[in-house]
Amino acid sequence: MLSDEDERKEREDRERLRAIDGRLAALDRKREERISVARQLFAEQKALYDRRQAPQVEVERLYDEHGALGKRLAEIRGQREAARRALDAAVIALRELRLTFPPGDRVHPEQLRREIAALELRQQTRALTLEEENALIAQLRARTKELKEVESRVAVVAEHERLRRDAEAKVGAARAEVARLGDEFAKAKGERDEKMGRIRSTLEAAGGVVADLRAKGKERAAVIAEIEGLEQQMRELEAEGRKIVGAARARRDETRRTMRAYSPRKGGVPEDVLAQAADAQLEELLKRGKITLGG
Repeated sequence: MLSDEDERKEREDRERLRAIDGRLAALDRKREERISVARQLFAEQKALYDRRQAPQVEVERLYDEHGALGKRLAEIRGQREAARRALDAAVIALRELRLTFPPGDRVHPEQLRREIAALELRQQTRALTLEEENALIAQLRARTKELKEVESRVAVVAEHERLRRDAEAKVGAARAEVARLGDEFAKAKGERDEKMGRIRSTLEAAGGVVADLRAKGKERAAVIAEIEGLEQQMRELEAEGRKIVGAARARRDETRRTMRAYSPRKGGVPEDVLAQAADAQLEELLKRGKITLGG
């Protein structure tokens, strides 16, 4: 029922539709493969994102501990400075206390008694000249007088001795406190430095994860762009296929109108039969072309 020219166009359209279907099938397979790659990259991005969370939580915890240690160091530094001032004050107080004691208060009675006993022993066991004996007697008298004075001041000397021991004890305690705070400061500083080292290493590890995450993001974006390009090609092919099908339908409609116009009114082929024949030919065209296009 079609003209030779229309039959030629029908054959060409069928061949083009088959080519379009083949190209669409190839593009669809490639698109599905790239979609699988994009999904895999998304899963890897998700895993990297989850990995990044743990270092971030760890860094925040370490920052809190580092800050707490910084505050503790400031407190210890203040305490150590106060302890040093207390040590200086204790040392000055001890020196001033020693200066307030009379020189005689530093002589112990037992020391004078030993000196007197030694002088008496020398007088009794040695032959001395008159001058030496007179000098020895004068020395004995002086030591005896000094002993009596010292013995009369025993309570005062004892009190002075107590004050001196207390002052020396304060100096020793102040030195010990300065040393203790120095050790505590060094320990806290070491801990803070260790925290900072761990923060740096954790941030470096997290930075590596972020770099990997960005690389995966760029790779996935490239794959998605490739998928969009494939889909654009498929849309163009589908549009071309729809155009071919539309042209075939137009030819069928034109043939139907021509046959209707020139067919005899009586005894001729009924119009509904002609329409059915034209539709059947179009269905055969679509069947031979294996058209799977939408719309």
